[in-house]
Amino acid sequence: MSSLENRVVVVTGAGRGIGREHALLAAAEGARVVVNDIGAGPDGRGSDPSFAAEVVEQITAAGGAAVASTADVRTMSGAEELLALALDTYGRVDGLVNNAGILRDKMFANMSEDDWDAVIEGQLKATFAPSRVFAAHWRDESKAGRQPSASLVNVPSTSGLIGAVGQSNYGAAKAGIAALTGILSQELVRYGVRANAVTPVARTRMTEDLPKIGEMVAAPSDPDEFDVYHPGNVSPLVAWLLTEDCPENGSVWYAKGGEIRRFAGWSYEWQMDKGERWTVAELDKELRARAEAAGSDSDSNPHG
Repeated sequence: MSSLENRVVVVTGAGRGIGREHALLAAAEGARVVVNDIGAGPDGRGSDPSFAAEVVEQITAAGGAAVASTADVRTMSGAEELLALALDTYGRVDGLVNNAGILRDKMFANMSEDDWDAVIEGQLKATFAPSRVFAAHWRDESKAGRQPSASLVNVPSTSGLIGAVGQSNYGAAKAGIAALTGILSQELVRYGVRANAVTPVARTRMTEDLPKIGEMVAAPSDPDEFDVYHPGNVSPLVAWLLTEDCPENGSVWYAKGGEIRRFAGWSYEWQMDKGERWTVAELDKELRARAEAAGSDSDSNPHG
C-alpha cells in the first residue's frame, strides 16, 4: 500500500482513538507521520507525552517513519512548534489532519463560561491555529515557486451539522469547523491546498462514556462480526483525502462503519418576494400558512 508514498502528514490528537487510527493508516500507506498529542483527558485537562510516543513506536516497529509531538495546538505557538518539527524532521509537509478536540457536555442553561470557552478553544481554535500556521507556510511555498499539492482535513460533527441536546458548546465549535473548511477551500486552492472535512461516527473516549451512546457503539461480542463503530473505519476516507491527486475540495463527509455520505451545504429551501416591504400582518399570514402546509406534509409522510 503506497497511496501516501513520499507524503508528510501531520495528525493532531493522534495519541488515541480516531486520530491514532489516522496516523497508523497514513504510515501504512507510506507517509512519514508527525503524531501530535498532548495526552490530555477528554475534557482537555492534564497531559501525558507517552500516548504520542507509543503510536510512534508502533509505526516505527512496523517499518514506518514517525516522530512524536506534544505541542499544544490550542495556541499559535504550539502550532508553530508543530510545523517546525515537521519541517526540521522531514523537510516538508503535505497534509494536516486537525483531529484534536475536547468535550464538556452540559445543558445550555447550566453551562459555565469556562466550559464554553474551553470547548471553543479545544475544538475550533485547535483547528484554527494549525490551519493558520500551515496555510501561511503553503502560501509562502507557492509564492516561492514551489507549488504544494497539500491537503487539509478537518473534523466536524453531526452535533454541529444536525444538533444534539447537551452539546451546544461542542456543536457550535464543530459547526464552525465545517464553515471554516468551506472558506479555506476557497481561499487556499490558489496555493495548491485542498480543504475537506470528515464527520466521524465511531467509538472514542468521548462516545464510550455517554449515556445510551456508549452501549450503542460498544464492540460486538462476536469477534467475527463487523465492528461498525471501530474508529479505524473512518481512516480510509481521511487517507484518500490526503492523497496527492485527490480531486475533492470543500466537501464535508460522514463516515461510519462501511457507510460514507457526503453532506449538502446550506441552501435555500424556498423563497417569496412581494417586491416591496412586508408588513408584520402580511408575513404572519404567509408564513403561518407555509408552516401549516409543511406540517401537513410531514404528518402525511411516514418517513417524516
